[in-house]
Amino acid sequence: MNKKVVLAFIIVLGVVLLGFLFYSSTNNVRYRVEVCVAFQGRTSCRTARADTEEHALRSAQSNACGLIASGVTDTMQCEHSNPTSVKWLEMR
Repeated sequence: MNKKVVLAFIIVLGVVLLGFLFYSSTNNVRYRVEVCVAFQGRTSCRTARADTEEHALRSAQSNACGLIASGVTDTMQCEHSNPTSVKWLEMR
């Protein structure tokens, strides 16, 4: 085989693999939620997608707390506080 055929095969194989990875990682996403959190006078809202309601809520709250809490202790306290609002954007 010449080098052009091998290179074309590798490129096509790579595109197919990336497509499969994208499809398989987004296929199980059933829940999308926006969570707003207030902590120490600061507020942050973030959205997250996940395969279960619990994972979606936890991910969105964790992302929101990551922006407004500093340090491990503050982050843990923020993540265990009640969100100020929860808006379900997608449930399949």
